[in-house]
Amino acid sequence: MDQPVIYILLGFLVWLIVLSYYYYRSSQHYQRLVQGSNRQSLSEVLDKIIDDLKKNNQNIEELEKKIKNLSQESVFYIQKVGLLRFNPFSDTGGDQSFILTILDSQDTGIVLTSLHSRGITRWYAKKVKQGVGVDHELSEEEKLAIKKTILIKNKKELQV
Repeated sequence: MDQPVIYILLGFLVWLIVLSYYYYRSSQHYQRLVQGSNRQSLSEVLDKIIDDLKKNNQNIEELEKKIKNLSQESVFYIQKVGLLRFNPFSDTGGDQSFILTILDSQDTGIVLTSLHSRGITRWYAKKVKQGVGVDHELSEEEKLAIKKTILIKNKKELQV
């Protein structure tokens, strides 16, 4: 045989080996794509993937709406709670009286005060709107309790 014919045949052989290798890789990739599905063609598998993506996008949009609604509603949830113990009377020992402050994110809620003396314990509840008493004047201790509750919550938010 002639020298050029051998080179041409070797070239075709190398070309055939390269094509066979790429065909084998493509075939294996195709088999991995359709593996586990009862679909026979790649277009059916891709159509199913596209349908699943559309469903996922719809679910994500619904979740985003729900999260937005929850974040708007959460403004009115209890978010700040504080407790201040104190001694309002000189004739009793210890800090047995206390003020419980319950506020939302707008500093609106209630202040519950318990005044303990020797013979009796009295309870008072007062409305608070934006950190200020609404219907009744707040005592200095109640104002302090509200201020501490707001400051503690703000410090925690800054640390996060």
